[in-house]
Amino acid sequence: MPYINFSEDDLYRANTADLVSYLEQRGERVKRVGSTYQYIYTDGSGTHDSVTISGGKWYDHKNQHGGYAVKFLQEFLGFSFQDSVIELLGGHCSAQTQKRVYREPPKPVVKPFELPEPNSDMRRVFAYLTKQRFIDPQIISHFAHEHKIYEDSKYHNVVFVGMDENGVPKQASVRSTLSFGKTFRITVANSDTKYSFSHFGNDEKLFIFEAPIDMLSFITLY
Repeated sequence: MPYINFSEDDLYRANTADLVSYLEQRGERVKRVGSTYQYIYTDGSGTHDSVTISGGKWYDHKNQHGGYAVKFLQEFLGFSFQDSVIELLGGHCSAQTQKRVYREPPKPVVKPFELPEPNSDMRRVFAYLTKQRFIDPQIISHFAHEHKIYEDSKYHNVVFVGMDENGVPKQASVRSTLSFGKTFRITVANSDTKYSFSHFGNDEKLFIFEAPIDMLSFITLY
């Protein structure tokens, strides 16, 4: 296919296309989570659900980068840049011969980081962590009193909170407490991942864990 000098309008419409509708039409797996969607895909390393989609915008929480619809097709569906634009425009574009002037898509409005609404108690979270994950109850109480672990009111998931040096929440990860079905895990939108769920001891040793429950298990054992 000869190269097409896409018009400014072509690129704008392609980049702001409704990714969720497009993926559903292709038979790809998407899952609604609140006001956004998760893209679920499988590659050589397994099945992943770390990509959040809103309109024509997407963000990969696992690899901490994102973009607009054209880049999504290139990264996840194997399209070239030109084929991505044509695909998202449904094959209808204005093939201009003059030099293309690219207009940057509007910068997304970044919403402030907000913690999920807390439940009035954390009975389900406490039961899950003690009876299914065998975390010591005193350890759970310690982190709960520090406001680093709580139960959200909407889905009764466990929320692990990362704070800055002043005790201000900056990051949160959410995990389902269900004992059946597929495990739900997600990083809360607009989290600053420099601040993870953590505990500061006094033995001058550094321990790094893949997930919050791994750290709680380690403290329970040792």
